[in-house]
Amino acid sequence: MTYKNFTVETDADGIALVTWDMPDKSMNVFTVGVMDEIEAIVDAVVADEAIKGVVFTSGKSSFSGGADLSMIRGMFSMVEEERTKDPANAVQKLFDGVGRMSWLWRKIETCGKPWVSAINGTCMGGAFELSLACHGRVASNAKSVKIGLPEVKVGIFPGAGGTQRVPRLANAQDALQMMTTGQTLAPQRAKAMNLIHQVVEPDQLIPTAKQMIKDGLKPVAPWDEKGFKAPGGGIWTPASAQLWPAAPAVLRRETSGNYPAALAILKCVYEGLQVPFDTGLRIEQRYFTEIVQTKEAFSMIRSLFISMQELNKGARRPAGQPKSEIKKVGVVGAGFMGASIAYVTAAAGIPVVLIDRDQEAADKGLAVSAKLVTDAVGKGKLTKEAGEKLVGLITATPDYSTLADADLVIEAVFEDRDVKKAVIEKVEAVLPEGAIFASNTSTLPITGLAKNSKRPADFIGIHFFSPVEKMMLTEVILGKETGDKALAVALDYVAAIKKTPIVVNDTRGFFVNRCVLRYMAESYDMLIEGVPPVMIENAAKFAGMPVGPLSLNDEVAIDLSYKILKATVADLGEKAVNPRHMELVARMVEKEERFGRKNGKGFYEYPAKPAKKFIWPDLKDLYPQKKADDVDVKVLQQRFLATIALEAARTVEEGIVIDPREADVGSILGFGFAPYTGGALSYIDGMGVKNFVALCEKLAGEYGPHFAPTPLLKDMAEKGDTFYGRFDPYGAVKAAA
Repeated sequence: MTYKNFTVETDADGIALVTWDMPDKSMNVFTVGVMDEIEAIVDAVVADEAIKGVVFTSGKSSFSGGADLSMIRGMFSMVEEERTKDPANAVQKLFDGVGRMSWLWRKIETCGKPWVSAINGTCMGGAFELSLACHGRVASNAKSVKIGLPEVKVGIFPGAGGTQRVPRLANAQDALQMMTTGQTLAPQRAKAMNLIHQVVEPDQLIPTAKQMIKDGLKPVAPWDEKGFKAPGGGIWTPASAQLWPAAPAVLRRETSGNYPAALAILKCVYEGLQVPFDTGLRIEQRYFTEIVQTKEAFSMIRSLFISMQELNKGARRPAGQPKSEIKKVGVVGAGFMGASIAYVTAAAGIPVVLIDRDQEAADKGLAVSAKLVTDAVGKGKLTKEAGEKLVGLITATPDYSTLADADLVIEAVFEDRDVKKAVIEKVEAVLPEGAIFASNTSTLPITGLAKNSKRPADFIGIHFFSPVEKMMLTEVILGKETGDKALAVALDYVAAIKKTPIVVNDTRGFFVNRCVLRYMAESYDMLIEGVPPVMIENAAKFAGMPVGPLSLNDEVAIDLSYKILKATVADLGEKAVNPRHMELVARMVEKEERFGRKNGKGFYEYPAKPAKKFIWPDLKDLYPQKKADDVDVKVLQQRFLATIALEAARTVEEGIVIDPREADVGSILGFGFAPYTGGALSYIDGMGVKNFVALCEKLAGEYGPHFAPTPLLKDMAEKGDTFYGRFDPYGAVKAAA
C-alpha cells in the first residue's frame, strides 16, 4: 500500500522503517489525513506476519512540531458547531473527538509488535506522545534535537497520553516540572529522566533503533506488565506525601491561578497514578475535554499558536511583491542596540556593516556582538566554528561608502531628530536605488523622520526590543508614504532573523510603547494614591504580568521616562501629561538621582550579587500610605489590565493597528500582557465588550477619565460586536455603522 505522507520499507530482518515525510511541508505536522494513515500502517503491520517490528522516524531535518493549524482550528470549530447543532450531546462528541490521538497511540502500544521511535530533530507535543507510546525511543545527539510537551504554553496540556506516560517513566516531581512549564529537553536530559532509552550519533540512529528490535525488545509497555510501580512508588509513599500537598501551592505561586491547563496536569497525574493505565487515559481525556472549552485555551491557542504562525508566514506581507533576497545589511549606530541588531542579522547568515562615528566606536559595537557570540558558545547554543563565522560576517567601520551595495540599512542612533536627520542624509548619499532605509526609533513618528529622506516610499520603521537576541517581537511601522516594496523587504528581513512581526501605522510610541507607558502610568497613579509599592508589584503579577510596572520602569530607565514625558509636553502641550506623574518622575531623577537599574537605584535598590533587588524603602514615604487592608487587590489587577486593553482599543479606533492578531501577539510578545487572556483585545472579547465597557465606566468613576470607554467600544457593546468579528483579520470585515 502507498501512502501520501509516509514510506514503509521492510528489510531482510522483517523490520519496517516507517518514514514520515509530508510533501510540500517544511515540518511534519499532524492532520486528520496523517492520523488516518498512521492507523492504516498500524493495521497493516499487525496483519503482516513477515513484519517483526517497526522503526518510526522522520524524513525531514526535524521529527515533528505537533498538530497542524487546520487540526487545531478544527478542534475549536467542532466545539462551536456541536454546541449549536446538538447541545445535549456536544460534550460527548467533543470527548470522543479529542480522544482520537490518545487511543491511536494506545493502539500502537498494544499492537503486539515492537515499535521504536527514532528521533532525529525537534520532537514536540503529540509527536513526543507518539514516541512515548513506542516501546523503544532513540534520539540523535545533534544540537537540533529538542524534545518536549509545550502544550501548556498555548493554554492546553498533553492530552494524548503525556500526563500518564511521563510520570510512569520519570519521577513525579520532574514530570510535573516538565509539563506544567512546557520545558524543552535536550536528548541527554530526556534520557536522564528515563523518557528515552539511548542517545546516539546521527548516523547511528536508524541502525540502533533496528538493533533494539533485533535484541528482542518486548512489545509491552512497562505499565502493562504485572506488578508495575511508578518511579518513587506512586502516590501513597512518604516522598509523595511531601510532594503533593505542596504542588498546588507551588503552581499557584508560579501562575497565580490564571492557567487552568496547568492545574489540570496536576489533577491528571495525581488521579491517573492511582488507577490502571487505560482508566488514567480516560481521566486525561475528560480533563482535556474540559480545558479545551475554556476561554483561556481558545484565546491562547488563537494568539500564541495560530496567529503567531500566520504572522510569521507573512500574513501582512503585501501581495504581488517578489520575495526579496537580502544579501547585505547596514546598521548605523554601534551602541548596544545597534550591535545586537548586527548580531541577530549575522546569526541569520547575512553579512552586516556596523557603522559608527569613528573606528573606535564601531569596534566597541563589534565587541558587543562578539561577547554575545561568546556567551552563546559557552551555553552550547553555538559551536566555536559557527561563532567565529558569525563574527566574521560583521564589518565594523566608520566608512559610509561601504553601504553602497546594501539592500537594507537600519539606523539605531540616539533618539534625537537632528542626529537621525544627519544619519539619513549620509546614508542616502551612498545607498543604491531601490534599497530600503529603516529607523529603529522607539518613539519618534516615522512620517516625521521620513521628511528628511529623498525617497520616503523606501523609508520604514523597524522597531526592535531589548535584548534583541532574546525578544521575539519586531514592530514594523508604516509612514504615510511608505511603499509596498519597503514593507515587503522589512517583513522578509524580520522573517530571515526569525522574529515575529506586527505591522502598525505611524503614531507616537507606535503600539507596544503606548501600551507599556499606560501600564507604568497606572502604577504612578497608585503610588500617588498611597497604595503600598509591594502591593502594586504583586497585583500586577497576580493579574498575569511577568514583571511589575515599577520593576519594568527601572529596566526601561526612569530618566528615559522623564525624557519621554518632557518630549510629549514639548510636542503636544502640558495638558498631554499628568502633572503629578511629571512631578513624581522628576523627583526620582533630579532630586533622588534614581535612574533605574542602570545606576543601581530606581524604584528598587540593586545590591551587589548574589543579594536580590528590593523595593527602595523610602518610596513609601513619598506619599501618605494606605493600610493594606483598605486596598482591593482585585481592583488593582483590573486597573492594570483594563488600562492596557483600553490603549490597545484606542490604537484600533485610530487606525494604528488594523489587525487584531497583531494587537494580541504584540501585547504578549512585546511586554508580556497576561498571556492567559490571549492578548489585549482577546481580553476584551473574552470578557465581552459590554462587560468591559461597564468595568471601564466603573473604574472611570473611581479612578479618573483615562478609563472612560471610547466611542468605538460603546458602539461595539451596543451591537454585540467583538474585535475579531468587526475587524475580521481574514478579510470578512464588517462595516462599522
